[in-house]
Amino acid sequence: MCWRGDTEIEPDQDVSVTANANMLKEVLDALRIDQVDLVGNDSGGGIAQIFAALNPGRVRTLTLTNCDTHDNWPPEAFKPFVEMTIAGGLRDTLNAMLANKAIYRSPEALGPAYERPENVSDEDIETYLRPLVRSDQRTRDLQRFVAAFDMNIEPQLRELRAPTLIVWGTDDIYFPVKWAHWLAETIPGAKPLVELAGARIFFPEERSEAFNQLLRDHLLAA
Repeated sequence: MCWRGDTEIEPDQDVSVTANANMLKEVLDALRIDQVDLVGNDSGGGIAQIFAALNPGRVRTLTLTNCDTHDNWPPEAFKPFVEMTIAGGLRDTLNAMLANKAIYRSPEALGPAYERPENVSDEDIETYLRPLVRSDQRTRDLQRFVAAFDMNIEPQLRELRAPTLIVWGTDDIYFPVKWAHWLAETIPGAKPLVELAGARIFFPEERSEAFNQLLRDHLLAA
């Protein structure tokens, strides 16, 4: 689960993480899908936790990678970006990264999210960012999303028995590995934590083969 920006919504539509979790339930209801195997990374991992906490019977399995957890929401290292966004600087920042892709890969921007930021292609950066500046409304929607983090689901997570795989990169400045241990200790259905040494928040992209094997084994075991 992730924010792509290519979805058209109403200007005043709720975009909070809880609203995203509720929207997922509505989609499953509309498709008459009873249970899902849920996988979440980054803010999508937080949304996945909220969905699982509010709808435990709908979750066949849960997989969480580096993501918002407990009271690390938003992460300390991400707060300058949140402050910049709330102050109205988001569109200029996105346009600067699109005009000069090296900015996106730099230590001051998204570079720390990757083990090898130099390998992120210009095409990928366009895919990630261009939808967010196609209209003022889309940029405002992202601004509202960033400002609408909310989470208080610890009691429900402590009752969650769905088989839960937690895979965590250990070199993440946004989501330190201590939060993976918190999840593993909090969720009764959690399997032994898998740590990927040196990996960062976007390791499902950079280490896709290793992650996909872990995920496949998790799903087959269920």
